[in-house]
Parts: sequence; structure tokens; C-alpha cells
Amino acid sequence: MTFGSFFSKSSDGMNLKHLRYFWAVSHAGSVAHAAKQLHLTPQTVSAQIKLLEEDLGAGLFRPAGRGLQLTEAGRVALAYADEIFSLGDEMATALRAHGNRALPAFRVGMSNVVPKSLAFRLLAPIGAMPEPLRLICREGQIDWLLTELALHRLDMVVADRPMPPGIAIRGHSHRLGDSPIAFYAASGLADKCAVFPECLNGAPLLLPGPNAAIRSEIERWLGETRIAPQVKGEFDDSALMKAFAQANGGFFPAPAILSREISTRYGVREVGRVDSVREAFWLISTERRISHPAVCVVLEAARTALFSP
Repeated sequence: MTFGSFFSKSSDGMNLKHLRYFWAVSHAGSVAHAAKQLHLTPQTVSAQIKLLEEDLGAGLFRPAGRGLQLTEAGRVALAYADEIFSLGDEMATALRAHGNRALPAFRVGMSNVVPKSLAFRLLAPIGAMPEPLRLICREGQIDWLLTELALHRLDMVVADRPMPPGIAIRGHSHRLGDSPIAFYAASGLADKCAVFPECLNGAPLLLPGPNAAIRSEIERWLGETRIAPQVKGEFDDSALMKAFAQANGGFFPAPAILSREISTRYGVREVGRVDSVREAFWLISTERRISHPAVCVVLEAARTALFSP
């Protein structure tokens, strides 16, 4: 008896439910035990096996004391049934694993000078994409991030500057937008700032580290306006700078478009802004024409919401 013959005895094909009952009785040793496992009456199980025997044209069991014994045809049928249901279990396991597989990863490199609130606003729309992604964020200095991008360990990099000229890495810079700089301080200092920017003269000031592109622009502006604050700290991490300012450590600069978030999160106030000093942000990818769906979402969020006029 071949595997194919199991399915050709009936014009409708073999009923796998009948085969399941036969398989259960074979392993249980009796109709009564199998019926208990299947939560059916023994009469129902016996009737279903009878239908299977009629379809196959062969008896599958013979009486043996108080139980049943497989006939030769029954032993052949059981070998096939074992294989059929084993494959069925493998299929179910494989499909469950497929349904629970890890989401596709979207790897983003974030320069450590990019404000965390801006990074969040850029990346938050990814969570609403029709096809869910697993977001992986790596933070560091731009040179390391660009190396990771070149090695295809990142899908994009967000930084405060475009690709440096002359760098031996293939990449393309896409401008996200820019914002004027504002100065913020905790209430103790902000209350003393009656006239901006003169109130910064001699006041404690926290600045981004020298790796931040905006640092030189702020220093240039301070020189042009002849404002001489007392620089109390320099920070590569913008969040750490804000934490020090929250403890009344000094005034600090940050993008004006984030004024509401910064004021709410860190308990500080904006004391003034400088329209002539603008901080720009860039998306760097290996694609000249963006096709990655998640990168397109970030670009759209930046240009239509975050940096819109």
C-alpha cells in the first residue's frame, strides 16, 4: 500500500480526522482509552475508524483479549500516520516560529551632540509604520558612526553636520532642517536675566563640546556681541549638559524648536534666542535617492513637522 493510495480510496480524499482517531486508538491500545483522550464516546470513535477501514478497503484492527491488535494493514497504516502527524507537528512549530520571529531591524546612528528630544521626535513616527520594525539606536561620535555606516552596520546616521569633505566613505548627506539657537536656565538664573543677551555677560555658561558644529558659531556670536560669560563646563552629551543646568549650573544653548520639550523636561526657561546662530541637522545614508521606507519616514517627519516653517 503506497502513501498515495491512502488518499485515492475516496473521491473526497482521506478524512484526516478518521486517521487521527485510528492513530489515537493504535497508541492507546483500546477504543475506550483513546475515546477518553479525545473527549468522545467509544461508539463515536469506533464508527469513525469503521469509515476509515471502508475507505481504505482493509481491516486495521483485530480483537485481542480486552483490547485491539493491529492487522498487517494496520501496521502499515500506523507507520504512515506517525509520519503524517509528525510532519503536521513540525509544520505547526515552524509556523509559530515564523509568526514570532524577530522584527526586521532598523539601525540608526545618532551623533552624541544631537539633542535627545530631537532624536525622539525624528524617530517616533517609525513606530506607526504599517510594517513594524525593531529600532536599534547607536550613539557616538560622527567618525565612528560613519565607519559603521560604511560597513552596513547602520542604515542611517543623524548628525549636526554633513559628510566631511575628503572622507573615504561612500555616503550622501540629506539636510533635515535647522533651528535658531535659544539660551535656557533654571529659574534661579533665569530670574536674573532681565535683558538678553547682556545678562550672559559674566554669567556661568555651559557649552557643547568642541565636536559640536554649533560650538564655533556660538563662540563667534559671543565675540561679535562682546559678551564674555564664564564657561563653567563643556559637554559632548547634550542631555548631561541640560542636567547640570537643571541644578542651576549655568545657562546653556539648545535649538529653539525644542523649547517646549526642554523647558518641561528639565524645569528650565528660555531667556532669549539668537536668530543669526542656527543649528542644522543632517541625515547621512549610503543612498543618494532614499528608498528605505523607514529613512523616508524620518525625512518626512523632519521636513513636514519638526522643521516646517
